[in-house]
Amino acid sequence: MVFLPDNKQTLMSRLEMKGLEKSTISGFIWSLKRCLLDNPDINHLEVSQRLQSLGWDDFDLDYHTLQLAIANFEAEQ
Repeated sequence: MVFLPDNKQTLMSRLEMKGLEKSTISGFIWSLKRCLLDNPDINHLEVSQRLQSLGWDDFDLDYHTLQLAIANFEAEQ
């Protein structure tokens, strides 16, 4: 039997590994979710630019982390 890791915990761990403090992760996730809700067809580059305009300019969102976040948000629905 194979157990899949919890997407939310994996996402949180990945964001921490990429340099976000635990205390800022929920705010980052809220901003990221907002970007995706505002424009579901937004691409990786546009998400990164939007996050930078929202003040997350010190964080580099890579494609893999974005996909992990999207999977997490879809699982929440």
